[in-house]
Amino acid sequence: MAAAVTAHAEGATLAVRVQPKAKKNAVLGERAGALRVSVTAPPEDGRANDAVLALLRDHFKLQRSQLVLLSGQTNRNKVILVRGVTPQQLADLIPALDEGD
Repeated sequence: MAAAVTAHAEGATLAVRVQPKAKKNAVLGERAGALRVSVTAPPEDGRANDAVLALLRDHFKLQRSQLVLLSGQTNRNKVILVRGVTPQQLADLIPALDEGD
């Protein structure tokens, strides 16, 4: 099962499951319909959320303005909007995760 990617008026959304206070920042692959991500930042004052957006921005080579946290500000399960891409373009980025990342 692939990570949940859906269409949005501004681009596409991605379901993400976050592990805060991890040993390293990493995109871990897909599980249960969400992209698994670990960040070293603690879940305090939005620091883990900022770290997740920065990690995904670097990993997918996106600009800061393209990523927005839509839901899950205080939850491990998050929905992130990626502006300016189609659901297919976003889904095409995700399989590359299994190839040595």
